[in-house]
Formats: sequence, C-alpha cells, structure tokens
Amino acid sequence: MSAFPVRLDDQMKAYSQDLRERVFADRDAGEPTAAVARRYRVSPAWVRRLMQRRRETGEIAPRPKPPRPAKLAPHRDRLRALVAEKSDRTLAELRDLLGVDCCLATIHNELRRLRLSFKKSR
Repeated sequence: MSAFPVRLDDQMKAYSQDLRERVFADRDAGEPTAAVARRYRVSPAWVRRLMQRRRETGEIAPRPKPPRPAKLAPHRDRLRALVAEKSDRTLAELRDLLGVDCCLATIHNELRRLRLSFKKSR
C-alpha cells in the first residue's frame, strides 16, 4: 500500500489552498520533493506537477472542474411529454420509456431540474 492517499478526481476534492502553500514554502526553502511529499502525504508526482504549473502559468489554485453534461439533456422534451401525458408514472417506468441506461436518481434529479412534479397514484 502506498504512503499517500489515492486521489480519484470524481470522488475527492482538490487539495486545499493551505496545503498547496505549505508545499510551495517547503520546496522553495530547498527541501527535496520526496521529503515534502512524505510530510504532507501526497504523491511526489503531484508536488512536481504543482511546481511545474506555478512555473509555467503562475497559478497555484486548484483548476475548476468542468461541468458534467446532464445525461438526460437530449431527452428533456420527451421526458416532459411523458409526464404531461400521464403524471403518475414511476421513475422506473419513465426510465424504461425513455430507453436510457441510468439510475432512478438521475431521472428524479432531471424532473426536479425541469420543475416537473410527478405523483404516484395509490
């Protein structure tokens, strides 16, 4: 097992600005990359990339994450029509009628985004 945490971009937040500044301070003081990486439990490659980015662009803040395109964006009109046609369809029924491979939460979130109410009749 490695000495530093594994970063998965979709699951973890960017390293804090405070951590970045401490890494820069230690590297600027002449401490080796490997020692800085061990101290702050980050990968040596991240320290090198951070230093390179500051050298090339002057930026030290985390890059903003690009927005993820909505999976159901191409299906919005059809979703509106399905709810207007019969408002008591379940999320699973809507997903099946759309023919999209996604979880029910995705359908629910898109309905909220579109401000469409759907009610299950008892």
